[in-house]
Amino acid sequence: MNAIVELDNVERRFRGVHALRGLSLRLAPGEVLGLLGHNGAGKSTMMKLVLGVLAPSAGRVTVLGHDPRGNRARELRLQLGYLPENVSFYDSLTGREVLHYFTRLKRIVIAEANRLLEQVGLAHAADRRVRTYSKGMRQRLGLAQALLGQPRLLLLDEPTVGLDPMAVRDVYAMIDTLRTAGTSVILCSHVLPGVERHIDRVAILCQGRLLASGTIEALREQAGLPLQIHVRGQGLNGALHQRLDDRGVTIESDGRNDSIRLKAPVAEKIAVLRALLEERDLNDISVESPTLDALYAHFDARGRDGGQAHA
Repeated sequence: MNAIVELDNVERRFRGVHALRGLSLRLAPGEVLGLLGHNGAGKSTMMKLVLGVLAPSAGRVTVLGHDPRGNRARELRLQLGYLPENVSFYDSLTGREVLHYFTRLKRIVIAEANRLLEQVGLAHAADRRVRTYSKGMRQRLGLAQALLGQPRLLLLDEPTVGLDPMAVRDVYAMIDTLRTAGTSVILCSHVLPGVERHIDRVAILCQGRLLASGTIEALREQAGLPLQIHVRGQGLNGALHQRLDDRGVTIESDGRNDSIRLKAPVAEKIAVLRALLEERDLNDISVESPTLDALYAHFDARGRDGGQAHA
């Protein structure tokens, strides 16, 4: 299947600053890619290359089979949607007027703008001037703008900034719907809790380099971070220590008399659970795999120390 986005050994320099270094990445149709990295890691630069706003200093960028700055650039951009991190509109226009303006730019019918205002929860404020909008309302308007024309590729830079929990839920529901319909999405976010179940693959950048790329399960395996197992019950510290001593398990008290916390290698999960189930006074077990937050922190620390890891 043809890639929607393909970056092949891409470099980008700005007056001596090496923003991207040998970046190779591929986005498949209907795939949601979580693009992670610290400020200055190269995420926004990568997005601008995909949009055709910037040209690579070296390497090749292909979007929907074409050079985003080539002779089909205008036609190509009609198939893209983009929500920047800092969304800005003409304050004197109403929300409806803003979207109608963008419908003309994208050559689509005005009725779609009205439908999207309803979809993002702005129908009640559609005829108010943007200057009266809160940050969250501006973010919703920006999302509606990005969704105009049912784009084949959607680039979202911090889409949940300024949104309340219910609105964040709605944004991710929209992303799930778009993925099902075949839209590819590049999602850039610093707010990682809650993102995991809405992305197919993760790419982690640090100092312009790709540190790791793969599914969350693949990155968990690569990182080798331990499982966190919380256990409740009476008298768990005796024979349990002896049974798990050769399994590479660390047992810690969590400050309560009836509970302990274990850190166990992923490969020992079943053996550890079997040992725990032999405890007579066991009341509860909860198992937590390494979160996306923990994986990002792990690979980012390696990148800052000069290490590289590619899945």
